[in-house]
Amino acid sequence: MGESCEIAVIGAGVIGLAVAHRLAGEGRDVLLIDPAEPGSGASHGNAGTVAGYAVQPLGTPAMLRSLPSLLFDRDSPLSIRRAAILSLAPWLVRLVVASRPAAAARGARLLAGLLADAGDRWEGLAAEVGWPGGLADRGCLYLYADAAEGAAGARDIAARRALGVTVEILSPGDLARMEPGLPAMAGGAAFFPGARFLRDPGRMMARLAEDARARGVRLLRAAARGLGPEAGGVGIATGAGHVRARRAVIAAGAHSRPLARMAGDRVPLDTERGYHLEYDGEEVRLTRPACPVARGFYLCPMAGRLRAAGTVELGGLGAPPSARRIARLDEGARAVFPDLPAPSRSWMGLRPSIPDSLPVVGPARALPEVIHAFGHGHLGVTLAPVTAAIVAALVAGRTPPVDIAGLSPGRF
Repeated sequence: MGESCEIAVIGAGVIGLAVAHRLAGEGRDVLLIDPAEPGSGASHGNAGTVAGYAVQPLGTPAMLRSLPSLLFDRDSPLSIRRAAILSLAPWLVRLVVASRPAAAARGARLLAGLLADAGDRWEGLAAEVGWPGGLADRGCLYLYADAAEGAAGARDIAARRALGVTVEILSPGDLARMEPGLPAMAGGAAFFPGARFLRDPGRMMARLAEDARARGVRLLRAAARGLGPEAGGVGIATGAGHVRARRAVIAAGAHSRPLARMAGDRVPLDTERGYHLEYDGEEVRLTRPACPVARGFYLCPMAGRLRAAGTVELGGLGAPPSARRIARLDEGARAVFPDLPAPSRSWMGLRPSIPDSLPVVGPARALPEVIHAFGHGHLGVTLAPVTAAIVAALVAGRTPPVDIAGLSPGRF
């Protein structure tokens, strides 16, 4: 068996779907390769927030000062699975380097440029797939439980404003009027009015996949096991046979590192293990996503349910979900809403994480027929439309809509 196409997109998560959708809309012959259902995994299990305000990288001087405690505190919003510390060591060294003041400031500037029009791009994409109502334009909240958290938050907000983020500081009374279902927050809140929200990420992914198929995108339900140069383009070995393509896009999320190596690039990609819990029938408690900042997760009013999503656990691809992390997420949700019922379901997924918090987007150095589009960390949903626009520009020989020099695999 064999397939041939103009462009093979490896990975059908939100990045791969958005890329395939955009390329097909420009008249390209696209084959999407993934063993799983399109839009599954972290693409549906996330907080649903188009977070144009998320300009701060994971690695900062403040994070660096707390890194030793992260090795031992399993309940921290950012934790490291102890069994994975040795295998993570090279990645952690790069995180330390990326957390130095100059490097962190540069990373924040690059993120701000990528995120500048994320909400508007999602508005356009939601309209294209025929579900503009699936994207809520109500902003997002950071919640401060006491005055000390509010004071620390004010410093963080000042840094975000300096990078062009629009944010309003809410007093406890302002917050109570905006979200009367929340308990009192003595430190008030930060309100990001430009944030959008996918009311049902899984359904949005399904609509995106459906519209991609309507544009002519074909799906090969198989794993990509290898790739390399081939006469006229790229050859891809899959579990369902050989694929020949003129160009290939690696958008396989947390599974992208070995494919990138086959294209000639050693990329320091590892995995953030993200979690969520859902409480059916509880979405009326909130009208927009809200993050209790000290606990590092989001409460999200999804369609028909309340989702508690987030925290960062570094720990590789193969380990089972952590019952402790799930319990801490439930504990955090009950700290805000003590009368929640038992969780209806839990989930764990894998986010592709780069130490400098910037995705890898651009041509492979040894095989320029291959374009990298992975490593978006917890910003995969947010950055999917702009990543698709970058890839489409590279394929067409146009100048990308943003400067991608800082996203090159050559930076490592």
